[in-house]
Amino acid sequence: MKVAVLGAAGGIGQALSLLLKTQLPAGSELALYDVAPVVPGVAVDLSHIPTDVKVAGFGKDDLAQALTGCDIVLIPAGVPRKPGMDRSDLFNINAGIVRNLVEAIADNAPEACIGIITNPVNTTVAIAAEALKAKGVYNKNKLFGVTTLDVIRAETFVAELKGLSATNVHVPVIGGHSGTTILPLLSQVKGVELTDEEVASLTTRIQNAGTEVVEAKAGGGSATLSMGQAAARFCLSLVAAMKGDNVVEYTYVETNSDDAEFFSHPVRLGPNGVEEILPYGELSAFEQNAKDAMLEGLRGDIKLGQDFVNN
Repeated sequence: MKVAVLGAAGGIGQALSLLLKTQLPAGSELALYDVAPVVPGVAVDLSHIPTDVKVAGFGKDDLAQALTGCDIVLIPAGVPRKPGMDRSDLFNINAGIVRNLVEAIADNAPEACIGIITNPVNTTVAIAAEALKAKGVYNKNKLFGVTTLDVIRAETFVAELKGLSATNVHVPVIGGHSGTTILPLLSQVKGVELTDEEVASLTTRIQNAGTEVVEAKAGGGSATLSMGQAAARFCLSLVAAMKGDNVVEYTYVETNSDDAEFFSHPVRLGPNGVEEILPYGELSAFEQNAKDAMLEGLRGDIKLGQDFVNN
């Protein structure tokens, strides 16, 4: 496998690259790209770790070379959230970054699976789709918004509350990747009984967990280490699926369902990306109300991205 990380010198990019260097299958290649001048140093630093994964760094003039031959491209590039900002405040900066990178992927690695990490994901995935359509290479089965961070946070918080091992807790999370569009399906967590108060409290915490990190870092950044872990988990699931394993992950993909054009669903992954979009099951009354309330906002986020490229 050849995997590229675009934005590899940033907080998420470095954490993600470290995890991929130590966990990708032997014989894989890791291409690290960034406009920041430290990216060759990041690549050299990682190359000293004794695994059978080859690492190379690529500067701002070498994007085409980084992308050529890629099976998977992950995009954490962009500016992080700061205190007082919500994900929509990031839009004007990050929208252009994502569009330009995706256009380069279309030119140099049109068959690659693309994982969008750059916020606001609700919108940047739609930007990526429109940019790929404009280049004539859009494949809805190979474009993903990486929402795994919401899943791992939900699993952690439920396990903490109930005194369980987090490795044994599975929490489905559907919808989008910001604020109230994040919808944990706590009614579907097996072996866990939650009161209505616990459900309401946990849902709010999962939806606002990004802000929890931003405020705790006091202006020093946003979620980088947990996001790196979440993105690595998604990437490694994709690698396993491309090699023939049966893998299901929750991810933000084009569904064209009654919910929204893009929606985070359980998805069966395979050699060609999305093999099957699975149903997310029955919702509790609380979850149904929450979903109904957030759909208009999610659809607006998606339209914002489409309009950014097309207008």
